[in-house]
Parts: sequence; structure tokens; C-alpha cells
Amino acid sequence: MLRSIHIGALPLEAGGELPSVSMAFECWGTLNAAGDNAVLIQHALTVSTHVSRGDSDEDGWWEGLVGPGEVIDTNKYFVVCANMIGGCYGTTGPSSIAADGKPYGSRFPFVTIRDSVDAEARLADRLGITTWYAVIGGSMGGARALEWAVSYPERVQRCAVVASCAASTAEQIAFAQAQVLAIRQDPHFAGGDYYEGAAPVAGLGLARRIAHITYRSEAEMGGRFGRKAQDDGGTISHARTAPFTAGRAADGRYQIESYLDHQAHKLVGRFDANSYIVITEALMSHDVTRGRGTLEEALAVAADVEFVVAAVKSDRLYFPSQSEELAAALPGEVVVGHIDSPIGHDGFLTEVAAVGALLRDSFFAA
Repeated sequence: MLRSIHIGALPLEAGGELPSVSMAFECWGTLNAAGDNAVLIQHALTVSTHVSRGDSDEDGWWEGLVGPGEVIDTNKYFVVCANMIGGCYGTTGPSSIAADGKPYGSRFPFVTIRDSVDAEARLADRLGITTWYAVIGGSMGGARALEWAVSYPERVQRCAVVASCAASTAEQIAFAQAQVLAIRQDPHFAGGDYYEGAAPVAGLGLARRIAHITYRSEAEMGGRFGRKAQDDGGTISHARTAPFTAGRAADGRYQIESYLDHQAHKLVGRFDANSYIVITEALMSHDVTRGRGTLEEALAVAADVEFVVAAVKSDRLYFPSQSEELAAALPGEVVVGHIDSPIGHDGFLTEVAAVGALLRDSFFAA
């Protein structure tokens, strides 16, 4: 069940503050008297707080990893997943109502990964969590998990960084910029103040198409779709039955195009365009070394934190070499675990058993 706690005004890394912040979260299990059996799971870019089914009828995005008797056993651990600052799943974001009774819209400030971690620290205080037994995240969630270990090392016993890196690279920023511009150039964007009119769904849909290409591998898309024409009889919007003509669908559409349309349609039905921009720009700014010296110097404060670093072998957004670089810079000897999946970056979501095995062997052994 989604819950919410007010954490007050939040000073921001780039200056200024959010005057009134509420944090939305879901939790499973029971916090012990010492407040040290809690596990924080950090969501990816457009994912909600719904990690596990729990008492609901809807499967979570890491279903089978969290729950009674699972790797992260909610009979033993108190599991929390909070929506990031700037999101649209309950935590204060651009669609939230400001003090003047109107949505923040274009007035919502620039926030960073560190700002979200600071907000989560306040949430932990209010929940009575003294230290996290583990902080775990994949993709953008991995960036937040790493930032937790460096910003609050005394409050993190274990940290798992999956399919992520120490700082967003030029290529990752380039892909993200294209997505942000796709939204901002939508005629309905209205500078971010579109809440009383039509939403910029075309721009948000295009941003999702760009992103999803980076989330899947060429081999996965090639094996699944190849050059096949779309002939599903219209199950997906705008699809028509068409024979091949000179190696191309007669109506100009391939199955891969309809697949991307489907992914875009799903996102625009559940996500806010402004939140997509805010969170994407926060991830673009991710750099655990900012103001902290070299990577080794920045990570040195986390010498007492036990780490798991994992990479998806076929990932072409967060390359395994970036995980190797992070592991090499961490204090002590950290070996990168490799998730063997043909999917690409999304393997950290689809290969639940592999992720669970890595976590069980390192953090949650019986």
C-alpha cells in the first residue's frame, strides 16, 4: 500500500529549497526495535515503488525477490521503496500542488540524485530506521544506492549497485538530452505549464522510444523482431496487415516500430512529462565524485560498507566496463558479478533469479 510522510522543507544541492516535501513509499515486513533490519530498494527511472505484490493483487517489478521466504525475506527484513523527488507516484514533483494552489509545472526546481538521497534520509529518520541493513538499486536506482553509501556511510551496512556506474557518461547524457528535447519540443509542452490543457504525450512517447532502444540489446531486438512486417491485425495502434515489398512492409511498418509504439503508449498513460524531464536531468547530473576529489577519494569514506557491484553482460547503456571501474575504485576487493542475459540493460529487471542469487550469496545467506 502506498503511504506518504511529510518531511518539511528540503535544501537543494544546486541552491534554494523545496519548501514542503512529501515522500511516497511502500513498505513490507516489520522494523525491529533497533531500527537496523531495514532494506532500501531504489527504483529505476520511470518505475514505481511497487517492488513486490505484498497485500495487493498486482505483481511488483522485482516480484519473487522480496516477500515472505524470498531472498529478501520480509519475515526478517523491513523493506522500503520510496518514490524519488520530482516523480509522479506520490512524492513531491512538478505535478504536485504548490502553496499558491497551482501545480509547480515549470517552477519545479532542478534536483539531483543527492537531493533525493537527502530526502530519503529524512524519511528514514521518521520511520525510525537507524541504519540500513542494505541499500539496493539498479540503473538510476544504483546511482542512488551508491550515493547513499558515500553521503551517509555510517547509515549503510551493505550496498548493491546493479547495472549502474559512478558518474553518467557523455554518451548516457547525450541519449538523455535527446529524450528531454523530444518532450520540450512537443507543441503541447507549454514550457512545462500544460496541466490545464493537453499533455505533451507525443514528445513523451518519443522520449520513451529513444530510451527503450538503449534498454534492449541489438541481439534481443534482432532475434525477436528482425525485419518482419507488422501483421498482427491491428492489435497495436496503427498496425495493418502488410506483405513484404522489396524487403520492406508495404505500409512502411516493421514489427519493431509497432513494439516501440506500444512501449510509448504504455508510458504516456502512467507518467508525467515534467517528471520525466526532472528525473532524467537528475540522472544526467549523477557524479559521485562531485566536490569529493578523485573516484578513489570519494569512495574512501565507504570503507566500512560491504559492496556488491553487478553488470548485465549485454548492457549497451551502462557498459560492464563501468561496473569494473567502480569496483576497482571501491575500498577493499570488490568483484563484479555478471548477469548473463541477452536482453540488454533491462536484464537487471527481467533476470530476477540472477539478481537474487547475487544478493543471496553476498548479503542474505541463510
